Amino acid sequence: MSKTPRDYYEVLGVERTASGEVIAQAYRKLAMKYHPDRNPGDESAVERFKEAAEAFEVLNNPEKRSIYDRHGHAGLNGMPGGGGFQDLGDIFEAFSDIFGGGSFGDIFGGRGGRGRHRPARGSDVRLILELDLIEVARGVKKEVEIRRKVICSTCHGSGARPGTAAETCSYCGGSGQILQQAGFFRMQSTCPNCRGAGKIVRQVCPSCRGQGLSPSISHREIEIPAGIDERTQLRVSGEGDESLNGGEPGDCYITIKIKEHPVFQLDGKNLICHVPITFSQAALGGKIEIPTLSGKQDFQLPAGTQHGDVFRMHAEGLPSMRGDRRGDILVIIQIEVPKTLTPEYEKLLRELAEIENVNVLPQRKGFFARIKDYLHSLCPVETEEDAESRDAQKQKEDKSSS
Repeated sequence: MSKTPRDYYEVLGVERTASGEVIAQAYRKLAMKYHPDRNPGDESAVERFKEAAEAFEVLNNPEKRSIYDRHGHAGLNGMPGGGGFQDLGDIFEAFSDIFGGGSFGDIFGGRGGRGRHRPARGSDVRLILELDLIEVARGVKKEVEIRRKVICSTCHGSGARPGTAAETCSYCGGSGQILQQAGFFRMQSTCPNCRGAGKIVRQVCPSCRGQGLSPSISHREIEIPAGIDERTQLRVSGEGDESLNGGEPGDCYITIKIKEHPVFQLDGKNLICHVPITFSQAALGGKIEIPTLSGKQDFQLPAGTQHGDVFRMHAEGLPSMRGDRRGDILVIIQIEVPKTLTPEYEKLLRELAEIENVNVLPQRKGFFARIKDYLHSLCPVETEEDAESRDAQKQKEDKSSS
């Protein structure tokens, strides 16, 4: 049975609200105390040293710390640094600058110093894997295509044309590093002539163009756990680029992306669903169908439902990777107003408007009737009654003036 890892904050002896500086200080103190060169032959010290390094690697990274705070150790499964370190050399290499200048191992000069001279591992590769909501809800096995670089089969990694050989760099003597000294200070840096390779290729390999590595494609089937979050990273060990100098290959990091769904919107583990209903359904209530990830379900709509009301369907959302409570479906009601009405529908609505004693637009006239009214408003036609009224008004004005 695997041992349950301790809480990272407890390992470093800091509060959950501790700043990055406080976390780094706590780690330096523990690293000094449990460093293998200070505790030769003490396996418990080695384990404490590894445990502290793993805790710092997570809490010193804002993204990993946020995931750990929300989901604990389970949320880090498959993420870089989530599974700890393979050996002490990995720790020395990862935190070579934690104490300022120089190598982490140089503080003691022993095991750490040797660790940083190990063959460099290959580069990591990354890809994005898109999943739909059903795959996220149920979990799925997916085959991924990994594009990586492997040792060139033509030059076997030398980068030189077959029949020729790379020359030792005269600038650094083949070490790939140059050492500069100013007084008591020494500074080691990558050789600018060979860029750290230690060798110069005069005639490059035609297959890899002197890189020593050639493109390759591999296919791997990976298992996606149910409830995985967007932007989660999964690690496939050893599926990155191969190393030119005999080191371990890099890893492949797969970032999860969830496809947009035609019905649901994501809100954490909850799903948001906008459901249109008619005015009569809102006023009278009734049974409506709500889509879920497993099909349709009947939902009893209460009478007097208002536009924008939110109803919750419990445990119908996405599961959690931690195995606790599922999310819900949040049903947001939208009352739809018809854009076109049948004569019968319009008649009933007008009767309703009379009962409610509200003002509504008058019944629409035909097109030609509206044109006639419009022209009349521009050039009104004088009727016989209008003429008689006009003559009477004129006679009245004449009498008053005489």
